[in-house]
Amino acid sequence: EEKHKRDLFTQLVGACLICVPDGMLKERLDPETLESLGLIKQAQQFNQKIVKIKTKLFYKQQKFNLLREENEGYAKLITELGQDLSGNLTSHIVLENIKSLIGCFNLDPNRVLDIILEVYECRSEQDEFFIPLIKSYMCEHQTLCHMLGFKFKFHQEPNGETPSSLYHIAAALLQHNLIALEDLYVHLLPLDSSIVEEHKRAILEAKQIARKLTMVLVPSEKTEDKEKEKEKEEEKNEKPPDNQKLGLLEALLRIGDWQHAQSIMDQMPAFYATSHKAIAIALCQLLHLIVEPLYRRYGAKGGLTMPLWNKQAPRPAESFDDLSRDVFTMLCYLGPHLSHDPILFAKIVRLGKSFMKEYQSESRQDTKDKMDSLLSCFLSIADQVLLPSLSLMECNACMSEELWGFFKLFPYQYRYRLYGQWKNETYGNHPLLVKIKAQTVDRAKYIMKRLTKENVKPSGRQIGKLSHSNPTILFDYILSQIQWYDNLITPVVDSLKYLTSLNYDVLAYCIIEALANPEKEKMKHDDTTISSWLQSLASLCGAVFRKYPIELAGLLQYVTNQLKAGKSFDLLILKEVVQKMAGIEITDEMTVEQLEAMTGGEQLKAEGGYFGQIRNTKKSSQRLKDVLLDHELALPLCLLMAQQRNGVVFSEGGEKHLKLVGKLYDQCHDTLVQFGGFLASNLSTEDYIKRVPSVDVLCNQFHTPHDAAFFLSRPMYAHQILSKYDELKKAEKGNRQQQKVHKYIAACEQIMAPVHEAVVSLHLPRVWDDLRPQFYATFWSLTMYDLAVPHNAYDREVNKLKMQIKAIDENTEMPLNKKKKEKERCTALQDKLQEEEKKQLEHVQRVLHRLKLEKDNWLLAKSTKNETITKFLQLCIFPRCVFSAIDAVYCARFVELVHQQKTPNFCTLLCYDRVFSDIIYTVASCTENESRRYGRFLCCMLETVTRWHSDRAIYEKECGNYPGFLTIFRASGFDGGNKADQLDYENFRHVVHKWHYKLTKASVHCLETGEYTHIRNILIVLTKILPWYPKVLNLGQALECRVHKICQEEKEKRPDLYALAMGYSGQLKGRKVHMVPENEFHQKEQPVRSATPGTLQNGPGNTGKPAAAASAGKAEEGAVEDSEEAIRKPSPRRRRSSHVLSDSHDCALSLSLHTGSSKHSKSASPSESPHSNDKDNSKRSKSTSKDKSDLAKPEKTSGGKKESRHDKEKSEKKRDSTGAKEEKKQYPLMP
Repeated sequence: EEKHKRDLFTQLVGACLICVPDGMLKERLDPETLESLGLIKQAQQFNQKIVKIKTKLFYKQQKFNLLREENEGYAKLITELGQDLSGNLTSHIVLENIKSLIGCFNLDPNRVLDIILEVYECRSEQDEFFIPLIKSYMCEHQTLCHMLGFKFKFHQEPNGETPSSLYHIAAALLQHNLIALEDLYVHLLPLDSSIVEEHKRAILEAKQIARKLTMVLVPSEKTEDKEKEKEKEEEKNEKPPDNQKLGLLEALLRIGDWQHAQSIMDQMPAFYATSHKAIAIALCQLLHLIVEPLYRRYGAKGGLTMPLWNKQAPRPAESFDDLSRDVFTMLCYLGPHLSHDPILFAKIVRLGKSFMKEYQSESRQDTKDKMDSLLSCFLSIADQVLLPSLSLMECNACMSEELWGFFKLFPYQYRYRLYGQWKNETYGNHPLLVKIKAQTVDRAKYIMKRLTKENVKPSGRQIGKLSHSNPTILFDYILSQIQWYDNLITPVVDSLKYLTSLNYDVLAYCIIEALANPEKEKMKHDDTTISSWLQSLASLCGAVFRKYPIELAGLLQYVTNQLKAGKSFDLLILKEVVQKMAGIEITDEMTVEQLEAMTGGEQLKAEGGYFGQIRNTKKSSQRLKDVLLDHELALPLCLLMAQQRNGVVFSEGGEKHLKLVGKLYDQCHDTLVQFGGFLASNLSTEDYIKRVPSVDVLCNQFHTPHDAAFFLSRPMYAHQILSKYDELKKAEKGNRQQQKVHKYIAACEQIMAPVHEAVVSLHLPRVWDDLRPQFYATFWSLTMYDLAVPHNAYDREVNKLKMQIKAIDENTEMPLNKKKKEKERCTALQDKLQEEEKKQLEHVQRVLHRLKLEKDNWLLAKSTKNETITKFLQLCIFPRCVFSAIDAVYCARFVELVHQQKTPNFCTLLCYDRVFSDIIYTVASCTENESRRYGRFLCCMLETVTRWHSDRAIYEKECGNYPGFLTIFRASGFDGGNKADQLDYENFRHVVHKWHYKLTKASVHCLETGEYTHIRNILIVLTKILPWYPKVLNLGQALECRVHKICQEEKEKRPDLYALAMGYSGQLKGRKVHMVPENEFHQKEQPVRSATPGTLQNGPGNTGKPAAAASAGKAEEGAVEDSEEAIRKPSPRRRRSSHVLSDSHDCALSLSLHTGSSKHSKSASPSESPHSNDKDNSKRSKSTSKDKSDLAKPEKTSGGKKESRHDKEKSEKKRDSTGAKEEKKQYPLMP
């Protein structure tokens, strides 16, 4: 069977002979088959022939004379190669001689090549001779590579060291392409896998060191660690095995073969090769050679360097475009290890500086577009090379300043991006930098633990040294400490004076990064206050940016961006920066003296208006102004703050605690006032006018609230009027006072006419039926500076300066030159203040003259007087009186001024009555700071009223014959009337008593609500009006009782309310001696005059005089004894009290002005008196009309949410119109 199969196989192969070559079959088939096919004669002979050929091929050697057998030939060869090459000897002549020697002495060609390489190794500087010789000697690259590989292997023995000459010839051969790198690379040690392992191990060790430095160790662990570290150091001291790959790489770099060097570096982990100093230095030297011509071209000084002689080396850079050929790539491979060569570092930085100047000066857009790629390359180099290298340079302040010269040419956005990468990413990429970071933090801890006010200088020097190299790490730690311990702020700020310009810029970035930290909550855990870390950073910002020349643009842009995003927490930073840099404080806790000083000129404000006299703010405020103008941030910040005030309540508020919402609103508002004040006092007229649009644009396009829009526009109007006034004075010279006044009025008309037209669009047309746009614009455009001169404040400050001069004279210890300087300063200030006072006095006289001429056209009163007063309060007084403390005073003084000017159609009584009669809604809708301002406004209003109330002569002089105190109003306006139309002194005293009662009633109601905002706000208001209210003993007792109850209730629950109540209670007790019984405050019995109710309804056609009131003597007497009882237990149902000056028929003056009995028959219902009782009520209701309005039924505001004052006015208006027709339950004052 086997034979049969074999035959079949033989037949098949035989059939294939046609298409398969014989040679192939002879290679593949066994001899027996070949014999059966007839391809060979005998299988045995064929086998013998194969054995003979194999033996000859693989085992038979050619005979060559080896060195030890025949040394004469080799001796001649060495002599030939070792001769002096300085003459005309060329490699071609020597090669011919070598051929002769090989032929004559039958030398082994490979051994000859080896000797050539040995001699070349000994004479490695003779590249020009040996390279052509080797190239001519043989063309087989592989043989040469194996021979070199054998030489490298010879030095791979333990403790073996490869000579540098061998690296050099290998590099030279590679450069001239006589061998291939991939062929030689496999012969070199260590293996690539070992290198990767070593790199990973280095990173791990660095991280362990970093971890140890941040860990707290017990003493036993410390000793163990020290022993381990010693062992490791000993291991390190042992000589590391020779790294032939790095040796070859160094040789390649030294001869300028960048192409092959780059290939080797690509085989290794990033920056592994350059982490070895020799490699880094070799690469730096190569870079020196390349950049030198370009560096020289830009006028740099320094020693000359010899260019590379070989043609294969990278070409030197002649222009900035040439840098992208090799230089940028080399620098990227070098990375942080550029730190080994500070001179090259400086060269690169200076080249960057030159490029940036060229880039910025280039005007052609196409050229600039081409340069953009170079710009991005320089930015990459700054990120990957320059900053990491600076971290490894130990305390090199010069390099830091050099780098800042380059960096300051970038916009801050680019710089901050670089600092962010440096701080958050770079330190994690390199083992060395990991260690450096840990050491910096460790050192920073050491310094910060010992930093106090006493050792600021030495500690500051240490901080300076540490910051030159690693500012991001140092500042990050310092800021973290400040966030915990705010008492470090002052010593830290003082210790930062040894920083470089670059470090200050990095500090600004680090502060912004700390502020923007998403992991930190900006509210405390109770959600009612701003976190202390944010407050600490804000304080640091103010102090640091004022003291040191740090760029503010980034910080201000951050605040702007936060506002754009609807977040107002960070306004705290802006507030602190403006306060510290410009010396402008915003506080509602001003004393009366400070407030008075704030109504004067700039010098008086600086001297007497602030708590701390912040001096030397000229430079810092100029810096702040320049940044705002250069980056166009002034107006956007103002608009965003103005819009954000309501955003705080309606958008940002959300689920936040009401107390926090109020604080954020106040912070936003205060910062707007402060910032606007800064712009007004620091921007030139042109800058201000150029940037701030008109009022109608602010309100209609930018949706700025009216109060904020006028606040921003007001300085602009003042500037423009003064400029126009000066222009008119110059045009027509005349020194008479009268001429000056007329010119001032002409200037006002020219400037304000467009404003009068602009304000019309701000409100509905019906508003202007009562108020003229001129009156509205005048109210909003003037300030306290325009209305009155604070003579007392000027005198106070001048006297202080005189005292200072006297004290200087008496000081015997002070040096004479210092005495002289101080006295000169004080005298100069004194002169400035006196000059300023004189200037303001002239200005006020001009303004008052202007108002006197304008006042007849202010109020039209097409509707009722009540409606006019409502609009005046709603659109003018209420929005402005809570805007700032000075505006609160201004509103009160303006009302008084309008009265003093005898303005037609203005009812002073009605205005005061509307202000005092119902303060609940206003108080409930205020924030904490607003309630302070509202209290100050009420205080000023009460001051005026009290002055009139205190003396008949003053009343007769200031109110007696004034239209504001008329008790009859006609549509035609004031027609002269007669004495009976005026409210007499005693009735006015009744009115004032009624107002005091109303204030008491509102206050007690707010205290009883239990609502946090109601109680807090009314206590603040009461504290503010304490000098003038309460004046009546029984009202004071009622308040005292209620406040005492608050103290008891809130002691454990709400400590801040308890503190407020206790403070007020103590002050109230101190004021008791100034309180008087009610019968001393106003006369309770009046002479009887008869009148019918009909005579009171003095409409347009009615000329009847007001009727006198019936005597209420007996009832009043009974009420006095039961005053306390009356407040505590009022009747269950009472008719609503009269709104003092409401008008049922065209604003007829209802003389329900009085709490007790009045001269006129339509006197106030006794229910208005805090000591009336039900019996009295029932008696009097027959002879008196129903009261028109009283305290509206107090609705509980949910959580004290801000209620619009417009709604309040609407509700009051509604009550006034319904008058006596309504009957509502009166709420008791006390339970």
